[in-house]
Amino acid sequence: MFGFLIHWLVLAVALWVTSYLVPGVRVSSWTALAIGSLILGFVNATVKPVLAILTLPITILTLGLFYLIVNAAAFALAAALVPGFTIDSLSAAVLGALVASVVSWVIGMFVGRD
Repeated sequence: MFGFLIHWLVLAVALWVTSYLVPGVRVSSWTALAIGSLILGFVNATVKPVLAILTLPITILTLGLFYLIVNAAAFALAAALVPGFTIDSLSAAVLGALVASVVSWVIGMFVGRD
């Protein structure tokens, strides 16, 4: 349970940093940030692996670059499900997913996860 809360907090910070750095990604309130990070974690755990398997041939043909689109689709799906979390364009979704992933990874390096 503690690991889940740490992961949720890391995603919330990553989403907050993303909304600050990436133009086109907006989070309107702290409530939207909390719910958005929860939904983003759920989408990353359930929907993204299915999308990755379904698009594996395209990902192989593009030498892995299509996985950026899979990440953007998961990020955009989370934004579509949460009121107050908006994304303006596909490029904002790709850049937002990339920034959120990198920030989450960097914070995860410093935070001990069990």
